Amino acid sequence: MEYKLKPISKNGIKEAFEKVTHYRYLNQFDEAESICRDIVAADPDDQHAQRMLGLIITDQFTGKPSDRYSEAEAIFDALTDPYERAYYSGILHERRAKAQLHAGNLPHTVLGHFEEAMKFYEQAEKIMPAGNDDAILRWNRCARLLQSPNVVEDREEEFEASDSAPLR
Repeated sequence: MEYKLKPISKNGIKEAFEKVTHYRYLNQFDEAESICRDIVAADPDDQHAQRMLGLIITDQFTGKPSDRYSEAEAIFDALTDPYERAYYSGILHERRAKAQLHAGNLPHTVLGHFEEAMKFYEQAEKIMPAGNDDAILRWNRCARLLQSPNVVEDREEEFEASDSAPLR
């Protein structure tokens, strides 16, 4: 038997968004994603729904190859507002780096993802709406993580190991 998805009405989108927020707060990301996909199906041009869907996908990052990085990237790349496109692309790279750290990757191995996030935050900062310092706040968080003693120690150990390696 084939199960065909039932569409929600455009009038139900506001209440559906409330449920998305509720399930995200409960860390029930699969529930939030399902509802968000229903919203996107009802209104494919809804930028808020697209942003939320991308964020929900990044909420589920584990630092493993199975993370749906490309899917979230495509969603954020399709945002129509240049500020949001840059800002949420930064979020994508930052969350990818943090997930990989949490999965046990050494800090210096995710440095590039943090730096990529920071580049996107700098792009967003140049065009941010007045009074919206979110890109600066995110850039500062990445900078603080990169300045933390563990990251510095790991980078120093990596450089020391490469300095002592025999030349071939």
